[in-house]
Amino acid sequence: MRVRLAVPAMALALAYAALPSAAHADTVAYTCETIATGMQQQISLDIELTMPTDATVGAQMTIGWRGSYVGSARLLAPTTVTDGQLKMYAYAGIDGIDRLTSATGVGQLGTVTPGQPITLPATTVEMKTTANSPGTGTVHAAAVNFGPTPQERVIECEVTDKESLREYPLTVGGQSAGPSPGETTDTPTPDPGTSAPEDTTTSPPSGVSVTVLV
Repeated sequence: MRVRLAVPAMALALAYAALPSAAHADTVAYTCETIATGMQQQISLDIELTMPTDATVGAQMTIGWRGSYVGSARLLAPTTVTDGQLKMYAYAGIDGIDRLTSATGVGQLGTVTPGQPITLPATTVEMKTTANSPGTGTVHAAAVNFGPTPQERVIECEVTDKESLREYPLTVGGQSAGPSPGETTDTPTPDPGTSAPEDTTTSPPSGVSVTVLV
């Protein structure tokens, strides 16, 4: 009888071990600064990142972000903010894969009251990025900002202890996204903030002839 029960028990144990482990959140401490006033706030968030299982070169991938407050501290909205002005922008840092350093996503907030705690998104925030090279790397939680747009930040929240962040494995399959044979690449457009190289060739002054000896 014991032998008959041992086989089903072993099969059940192996089947349980083969199931994917349940995702769990990691506590991340943040220092948040209100840009207009310089006021700083300390908060901690339980953050859960969900990695894509089918990431490939050249295709946009999605990394899920879910966050909730830990402890009694809550991020307070500026006293001058108006409802509907703020959105949350979540970031992830990526290491180990060539030319892939980050992912970002936007989360919609509920009603924001000046001077009151900001309620974090209740649904998963989808952080997007695209890999140009295959490889295996790691992903970790990064900044969380609040504002009308990513560039117009009202509150910036930076990770307090980056060395303590949990690293999530990420694998990108496929071949490197380089130009195919016979394909031409476009000339990069100069950065508007930089000037074009000056022409260092000098021309003879007007009215002066130049004799070239051969």
